[in-house]
Amino acid sequence: MVNNAGVQVDSRPAPEADVDSFRRTFETNLFGVLAVTNAFLPALRRSARPRIVNVSSGTGSLTWSADPERHFAVSAGSTAAYRSSKTALNALTLLYAQALAAEGFKVNAPAPGVRATDLAPRAAAIGGDPAEGAAGAVRLALLPDDGPTGGFFSWDGTPAPW
Repeated sequence: MVNNAGVQVDSRPAPEADVDSFRRTFETNLFGVLAVTNAFLPALRRSARPRIVNVSSGTGSLTWSADPERHFAVSAGSTAAYRSSKTALNALTLLYAQALAAEGFKVNAPAPGVRATDLAPRAAAIGGDPAEGAAGAVRLALLPDDGPTGGFFSWDGTPAPW
């Protein structure tokens, strides 16, 4: 199962954001993933190789966001609702991985990178091919039994820091 939920309601930094924009963002980016995943757990439990892939974002990495050498730090906290929702999604991914590991589940999160989509005007203007980002999600959905779980990965499969 691939949870590819993502909305960016606005691009305001935390001091300018309002609670409603956070609620609307978290409703899709986090609560929607929780609801859909829990609804599909019975079917996934019947699968020989249950896999859950929660599409995240590099902006959800606290390590990258705090690193002044990374491009995320340049935006100085913009898109606070989106970024924090993806950080929360990373935590939820890890918690599912831990809770479901004994049942053979592999639960991971890819960060597809900036892609030419309608998510944000900047992404549409400078983003790469969406298929390239999607390949990372497919790779995680098809992991072998000895593959990782509870991981956060860049679109190319390299581990990303939480």
